[in-house]
Amino acid sequence: MAQFTTEVFQNEFLPDGGTDVHAIVRVTCSGAGQPDPSGLAGGESAEILIVDTSGSMGANGIAQGRYAATVALNEITDGTWFAVIAGNHVGTLVYPAYGVQQMVRMDARTRQEAINAVQMFRADGGTAMGTWLTKAREVFLTVPQVVQRHAILLTDGTNEHETPEQLTWAIQASTGFYQCDVRGLGDRWRIDEARRIASALLGTVDLIPTPDRMADEFEKLIRASMARGVAQVDLRVWAPQGGQVLFVKQVAPNLEDITAKRTMVNPLTAAFPTGAWADETRDYHVAVRLPAKTIGQEQLASRVQVVVRDVVQAQALVKATWSSDEALTTRIDDQVARYTGQAELAAAIQDGLAAKAEGNEADATRKLGRAVQLAAQTGDEEMTSRLKKVVDIDNAETGTVRLKKAVEKLDEMALDTASTKTRRIKK
Repeated sequence: MAQFTTEVFQNEFLPDGGTDVHAIVRVTCSGAGQPDPSGLAGGESAEILIVDTSGSMGANGIAQGRYAATVALNEITDGTWFAVIAGNHVGTLVYPAYGVQQMVRMDARTRQEAINAVQMFRADGGTAMGTWLTKAREVFLTVPQVVQRHAILLTDGTNEHETPEQLTWAIQASTGFYQCDVRGLGDRWRIDEARRIASALLGTVDLIPTPDRMADEFEKLIRASMARGVAQVDLRVWAPQGGQVLFVKQVAPNLEDITAKRTMVNPLTAAFPTGAWADETRDYHVAVRLPAKTIGQEQLASRVQVVVRDVVQAQALVKATWSSDEALTTRIDDQVARYTGQAELAAAIQDGLAAKAEGNEADATRKLGRAVQLAAQTGDEEMTSRLKKVVDIDNAETGTVRLKKAVEKLDEMALDTASTKTRRIKK
């Protein structure tokens, strides 16, 4: 039976006149894959593979795409609804492709039929990802009883064969209906485009540097999806009368600002979608602004609830106490400080790379220098190693760097996609 637990990390003490309360709320789910007579993990699931078959994939890309799709199909659990879409300048349902175009359940027969169907992938046409997302939505609609819907979208290029407005419409129509992980192959796709889709659809974005790595990535993504036994999980964040929820951000295992996804449950409570869960732990940075109170007063700053299909499963309390003791009010909780630093690090990397792409070397040097400085301060050796492929570091402590003259585009893309992955720290 699935169970949720919560922990809160914060410094509850505010100085005289202080208003802003920051806390890391850690949510852990266990037993998501176990039988659940309560119905918490009930409901059917559906999976769609969306594979780029545009002309730019070429013979090798298509061959590896067929293999990756085959590996993924072998990982989908029997009984799961599924379908396969080929994407170029249109989204085409390649399996099932007979009769009424709708999803089918996975079993030995349908698995082999789907594997046979993906062998027909051919590299042809352009790229219009909005049509792929729209086709996925249409296919998911054929199984309205499903509560957990997930897609993998693979692209190797930019969205050149439809207008930006068409992609926007497709993303908006799919938001809140299904989740989608996006993977980019090679160095010709745009991270900002892929990140926009993944962010809206509660998924992740990452780089697959070469075609031979596709199968491993597809296998990993499908296994993760099959492990998610609890769907439609929300965080409900209450703030007191006169208070304001400034933001709610997922900070581990990935950085994702979910503030704009809020819907109001009542005048004091907002719900933030988190998608489906496996046995895992996620951290959320919750910030609330309160009216200042006098020294010695205490107040409940926020109540954070984990809600599954309108049923509260766990709760965390964020507190505020006004104090004149500077030793208490000036302390920053270690968890809050670390994740705030990681968010700044991600922004510095992304902004620095964007400036570099625009030819603004001064801004790029300054922002990537700040990224080097932050990585050094937090002991993030992995990120420092990635940054060294883009800049020469003269002094990590001061963030003094020089842009490298020749940089592999894949190294820049790997740095960008890695910027939003975080590593949790111990208490």
